[in-house]
Amino acid sequence: EMEVFFDLCPATIFAVTGSDGKTTTTTLIAKMLEADGKTVHLGGNIGKPLLPEIENIKSTDFVVAELSSFQLISMRKSPDVAVVTNVAPNHLDIHKDMDEYVEAKKNILMHQNAFSRTVLNRDNDITYGFKKFVRGQSLYFSMEQPLKNGAWLDTDGTIHMAYRGIDAPIMHRDEITILGDHNVANYLAAISAVWGYVSVESIKKVAREFKGVEHRIEFVRELDGVKYYNDSIASSPTRTIAGLKAFNQSVLLIAGGYDKHIPFEPMVPYIIEKVKKLYLCGDTADKIEKCIRENKSYNGKPEIIRVKNLDEAVAAAHRDAASGDIVTLSPACASFDAFPNFVARGKYFKELVNKL
Repeated sequence: EMEVFFDLCPATIFAVTGSDGKTTTTTLIAKMLEADGKTVHLGGNIGKPLLPEIENIKSTDFVVAELSSFQLISMRKSPDVAVVTNVAPNHLDIHKDMDEYVEAKKNILMHQNAFSRTVLNRDNDITYGFKKFVRGQSLYFSMEQPLKNGAWLDTDGTIHMAYRGIDAPIMHRDEITILGDHNVANYLAAISAVWGYVSVESIKKVAREFKGVEHRIEFVRELDGVKYYNDSIASSPTRTIAGLKAFNQSVLLIAGGYDKHIPFEPMVPYIIEKVKKLYLCGDTADKIEKCIRENKSYNGKPEIIRVKNLDEAVAAAHRDAASGDIVTLSPACASFDAFPNFVARGKYFKELVNKL
């Protein structure tokens, strides 16, 4: 469907892929264009199907699409502006191996031309390696170093955009409403994508007003001084790491679920550092607990509590949490062992929390 749409679409197409941050970055690009008065059609892996809308799309409009590895694997067309947020192990239960997954992601830019723009994550080795395949303009984004071409974060928290020899400070990271370093990175990616298409004021307006996408470190409620967050989108360890890094407070973490055959070891140091109590359920509970207990830094903290399901997890976390704590659902796994998708899991979590 997406390939047919790309063939027929008369508008400028922005498309985003990556292991993490796709939906938020796609949404940010759409909102920045809308804030600048553009007519925007949002779709692909999120929002509405785009092909049925083709007759309503004008050449002066903008299309913003999120593309998954499954959509990209057979694509023979590329967008005008391609964004790759990052690439880390994911969906290895479906792809033959990591190489096939990387090749699918790379395909977003393989059919571009000299007039295209590609935005790559300078801090991700796999993504940065795609630069040799870029056929048009290369822009980057970085949380870790100054750039000559792209959006970057200074050590004092200032977000800059370097473009055609001019480095312009845009805003401070504290002006971004949504939580987490990973969301600052999403903003950097979006800024590089829309630069030259929208005003700086439109970028800043979105930073001030955008409250985030549902199921992504979504604030649910505060009860007895405890804040509850729904991060059901966190279906991989890298997403759970990003979720944990967003909080400075003591965290009670609910995790576990369907096994996508992704290693859990990378998230263990963050769990040991950040988590006060860990509630595990689902198919991967044994696997996650084993990884933690085998880590040399593990000294019995966090306490690991096994629960049968999300109902038990929420009840136990509510019982154990003290004022000032954070309770977050950030499973590091897909939901298919108990729910049809992460949306259903997140909605059910919110129902449970709102009944407390």
